[in-house]
Amino acid sequence: MSPLLASIQAALDLPPSNLNEQGEGALPSAFAVSDLASASIGAAGQALAELLHSHTGRRPVVSVDRRLASFWFASSLRPQGWNPPALWDPIAGDYATRDGWIRLHTNAPHHRAVAEHVLGAASDRASMATRVAGWNALELEQAMVEQGGCAAQMRSWAQWQAHSQGQAVAGEPLVHWLPGGEPRGKAWSGCSERPLAGLKVLDLTRVLAGPVASRLLAGLGADVLRIDPPWWNEPAVEPEMTLGKRCARLDLHDRQDRATFEGLLAQADLLLHGYRGDALDGLGYDSEQRQRLAPGLIEVSLNAYGWSGPWRNRRGFDSLVQMSSGIAEAGMAWKAAQRPTPLPVQALDHATGYLMAASALRALDPSWRHGGQARLSLARTAQLLVEHSGQGPATSGLRGEDQDDQGLVLEQTAWGPAHRLRVPLQISGTPIQWDCPAGPLGAHRARWW
Repeated sequence: MSPLLASIQAALDLPPSNLNEQGEGALPSAFAVSDLASASIGAAGQALAELLHSHTGRRPVVSVDRRLASFWFASSLRPQGWNPPALWDPIAGDYATRDGWIRLHTNAPHHRAVAEHVLGAASDRASMATRVAGWNALELEQAMVEQGGCAAQMRSWAQWQAHSQGQAVAGEPLVHWLPGGEPRGKAWSGCSERPLAGLKVLDLTRVLAGPVASRLLAGLGADVLRIDPPWWNEPAVEPEMTLGKRCARLDLHDRQDRATFEGLLAQADLLLHGYRGDALDGLGYDSEQRQRLAPGLIEVSLNAYGWSGPWRNRRGFDSLVQMSSGIAEAGMAWKAAQRPTPLPVQALDHATGYLMAASALRALDPSWRHGGQARLSLARTAQLLVEHSGQGPATSGLRGEDQDDQGLVLEQTAWGPAHRLRVPLQISGTPIQWDCPAGPLGAHRARWW
């Protein structure tokens, strides 16, 4: 058993020995990314096994295929005759400054607007690079953040450890279980084949970690209702991440929509949210109010940079956390490259998502005694990965993908037909399967089935 897996199991209070790993090889990286993929997905399977054991007396066998897990950390979708939209905005990416590197995250229109407000309008990367080149990296990062934008200066791991936010994250557990919030005593209505049948999951998360969690929960039978504001879209990842879910829109600044939201929350069993630490509070839904509206509600939440320290409310994404925490700098040194080298996949997002799903499954377990509210962060997952980098990934690469890696079902997504890769997680007696194909945000009404 890898030390990385042992750390995850300890954070979730999982038994150390009932996970079978299959396959070999690793994604090319300075870090053990395939180990992280296998361990985080496997831990979610173990958490389900413990839940089933509590309800049925049977602890199923859990297996994870590290090769398929690595592929799923990139994309599970294989479109047939169509192409998904580009993943990145044309000016998003890494830029050289006077004294180092900075990453601008401009996928959301309002984040791009901030970048162009601070730096000037740019039609392409070349013109943006000219503007960025005259700045000091730290000064530009601060200017972007102060205006509500998203940017991250490239730091080394040593610099991150010395930084006040890095020190705050180092003091946080991988999964922070909050005291109190005893889960409501709802009778289990599932079965071994669909263990989360009847479970209502209200999903307030966006790209990518939270949607990974709710996608897995939907695959186990949960009724997942995702809520987005009217103006939010993420076209590049909707075909990948809306599988098995219904997606609706509500404006929490609108009185009628707030009433609808509160009615949904009152009936929910599990709330997933990925807002910045102060965002729900600002909307009038702090933790006390959420528990008043839904006593015993289980909550699993995440943010980018941790739940303590000066950056606890800072906007962030996987690629930015990689820059801040030393991962991109270490990758550059490992590859002897001339520019930041991130992980080969957005592993912080995907791993944190599976850890969120595992946390939810632990909190649903009637034998669980650690509270019904869990907090995770991309930065703390980054620390987990960096701390275990000394173990190193496997020396061999992954065997290339072939047709046998795809499932037989042709999914009729809203964009066109597609196959999914076979699920890397196998739980004896419990198939992971989704009841509805991927569809666009806002395609459903805001109501429970």
